[in-house]
Amino acid sequence: MLYQDMFKEKHDVEDIAGLIKSIGPTDINIMEVCGTHTMAIAQNGLKEILPNNIRLISGPGCPVCVTPAERIDDICSLSKYKNIIIATYGDMLRVPGTRREISLERSRMDGADVRIVYSSMDALKIAKENKNMQVVFLGVGFETTAPATAAAVLEAFEDNIDNFSVFSIHKLIGPAMRSLLDAKEVRIDGFLLPGHVAVIVGERGFEFLARDYHIPGVISGFEPVDIMDAVLMIAMQIARGSAEVENEYTRLVKKNGNIAAQKVIDEIFDTCDDLWRGLGMIKSSSLKLKRKYSKFDAALKFGIEYSFEQKPSACRCGDVLKGLIEPEGCNMFGRECTPDYPVGPCMVSSEGACAAAYKYM
Repeated sequence: MLYQDMFKEKHDVEDIAGLIKSIGPTDINIMEVCGTHTMAIAQNGLKEILPNNIRLISGPGCPVCVTPAERIDDICSLSKYKNIIIATYGDMLRVPGTRREISLERSRMDGADVRIVYSSMDALKIAKENKNMQVVFLGVGFETTAPATAAAVLEAFEDNIDNFSVFSIHKLIGPAMRSLLDAKEVRIDGFLLPGHVAVIVGERGFEFLARDYHIPGVISGFEPVDIMDAVLMIAMQIARGSAEVENEYTRLVKKNGNIAAQKVIDEIFDTCDDLWRGLGMIKSSSLKLKRKYSKFDAALKFGIEYSFEQKPSACRCGDVLKGLIEPEGCNMFGRECTPDYPVGPCMVSSEGACAAAYKYM
């Protein structure tokens, strides 16, 4: 048996469900703020195993999904410039902008040089190999991917590369969670905390939940037993009236996180206010390059002026990301919007709540 298989045993999942049920009938809303958790919950049918008083709701933890349509418009406009290569993770290719026909995939069909990469270093390599072209890397993701982007910028700086830049739409999950709690649009009794982000920020990165909001949170791994264990730990906290940040994912997450990764983020980026799909403007929720590294900031380099007003849309991805509705609550779900012909990013992304619901529920 492989080590990770220990966290997939069906009888263990059922035993934990029994323990959760034994705690009591109190209705509990638990939000998972990681798209990988959302997909794992759907794939393993965990909502059906849990007792009826436990409700799992999706949150803004899919990096592709929270990217506002207006930024997709911006990067697609940039892709039409001459002598520009857009380097992007594959998930971003089909995400629509403010209109369904705007996407990097469509830009590529129209002749733009848009290339899929697996890392920021791949994008930097393309720049080094194509010195007559400007290479723009689409920096997307939370604290998990920001260190790799920062490392590429640092290498470009040290090697004095002048044809590489980053269109940064990196975001920070903590401010989004605060925004949800402050808005009080949806009742959240506890958080299933993202294991990937926690590897970087550590347990300390989520201590604000208990300290400022008296909300329990448990950092969880991504196997079925991990998730059920975390739900049990949250339910036990609520039953005894406590609010703590606990760590179920101890095999990878440490108290202080990855200090080296935190340092490279701090070296390259400042925080800034930015739009989130569905959540609007959130203060100090995103990352932009520091003045020292501004020659690698694509927005400055190409004179892109960000729009901070979200245009109305019939797509309800924003309400899904806030936990206000289930994916099936959107009138377009499964009809006008499918994985083959998506309207919103939650149906595009491999971590999207709508894609998970369409595929597994």
